[in-house]
Amino acid sequence: MQDNTPLMKELARLVKLNKPNLVVFIGEALVGNDAVDQITKFNKALLDEANETFKPEIDAILLSKFDTVDDKVGAALSLVYSTSKPILYVGVGQKYPNLKELNVTTVVHSLLA
Repeated sequence: MQDNTPLMKELARLVKLNKPNLVVFIGEALVGNDAVDQITKFNKALLDEANETFKPEIDAILLSKFDTVDDKVGAALSLVYSTSKPILYVGVGQKYPNLKELNVTTVVHSLLA
């Protein structure tokens, strides 16, 4: 819903009001380059809410549905490249134990295979 400007503003206001220590963007690995548009617009909405005492921005990424992408790892590389933010976890199932740390070696091997 990145094109829903009022929604993006409200989410950014929630971040501003709660002042979290860490802002994690959660996106689907299946959406491809649309994920880059989502994270860019959300981060812009966060920056629009910034003031002198609080300058929020996205700190990291969690990608869901990572188990359903092909060998080229979907949107993961595009997100990291466009934001310079790390992927903390990837979702490979429907339950909390299915959140896994991204294995960079596996991703590199799948790209070079």
